Amino acid sequence: MTETVVSTSTTRPGTAALAPAPPAPAPEVRRAAPGRLRALDGLRLVAALMVAAYHYGGRGGFVTDAWGSSPKHQFPTLHTLFSYGCLGVQVFFVISGFVICMSGWGRSLTSFFASRVSRLMPAYWVAVVLVTAVFALPAVAYDAVSPSDALVNLTMLQQPLGADRVLGVCWTLWVEVRFYALFALCVVLPGANRRRVLLFCAGWLLAAVIAQAAHEPLLDLVLMPEYAPFFVGGIGLYLVHRDRRDVHGWGVTAVSFLIGQHYAVGELWNASDPNAFAHRTTVGIVLVVAFGFVAVAAIALGWLNWANWRWLTVAGALTYPFYLVHEHLGWVVIQGLHRGLHVPSAATFVLTVAAMLLLAWLLYRFVEKPLTPRLRSVLSRTH
Repeated sequence: MTETVVSTSTTRPGTAALAPAPPAPAPEVRRAAPGRLRALDGLRLVAALMVAAYHYGGRGGFVTDAWGSSPKHQFPTLHTLFSYGCLGVQVFFVISGFVICMSGWGRSLTSFFASRVSRLMPAYWVAVVLVTAVFALPAVAYDAVSPSDALVNLTMLQQPLGADRVLGVCWTLWVEVRFYALFALCVVLPGANRRRVLLFCAGWLLAAVIAQAAHEPLLDLVLMPEYAPFFVGGIGLYLVHRDRRDVHGWGVTAVSFLIGQHYAVGELWNASDPNAFAHRTTVGIVLVVAFGFVAVAAIALGWLNWANWRWLTVAGALTYPFYLVHEHLGWVVIQGLHRGLHVPSAATFVLTVAAMLLLAWLLYRFVEKPLTPRLRSVLSRTH
């Protein structure tokens, strides 16, 4: 709350009033910076832990080599539950839609670009180098990518260029980059406002549905039909955060959920596959997708403002580096603990998560914290 000071002048009795003095300039009214949504930081970490549970105990493949047998045998009760953890990616995309709309509102294209690059790249570069170096060790059973492909991975464009990936999770970053590009060109460049954001949401959803029907690879690449509803749903929830009575924001969110759950079920329902690692049910998939939308909605409406603990900010800061390194390096830790030291499965799982969180803290403390603001400052300079 600001106070406006009104100054009055008086004239002495018996003297003529002079010409009125020019009005003093109105005091600058400063808007308080919006409080950090710490519950959103906590939700980020929950989504990352969901993905980690999937990579450690909810799928087959390379993680079987790490454990020495299928995670079905390591976690006979929990492996089916862990298999739903892959939907943490969809939860991330809803959060991303919310956060990118919030951070892009009122920003120039240069500022938006600097913010995104400085946020993504420092930890990513170090993670690529670290995983490449670890996989090149003779004691590690996993194959390292070629030097050429490792260098291409530093651009974050390895997927469209057809290079082998160093980080298994980097496919989601390629999805994020395309979302940033669409949002920057359609919203940030002309200037974000409610009408433009709504047109972007409606236009992207409709175009994505048309792309799905057209079966045109280029349209699929640009419009990402299977992921667009999650980003758009997050954007709709940011409009609700600005005004909970925004009927159009609620409408965008509802339609996005309905379309998004359809894609999630179509991609992940595998009851007809007798060789599936675990059989996810339609209801289970829909419930996890609903959890992502409802959780972000609760934050948008302020229902979780009570969750204002400072450690949640730390949790949010650790989420991205944890997400980058947890998969492949986690498998190396699992192999060392479980097969090398014969640590029980449950303890190995917990210790691996803890080790990856510690590594994430080191990346945040010694890479992101010093380099992100410097990189942002360099990229924000206009000539």
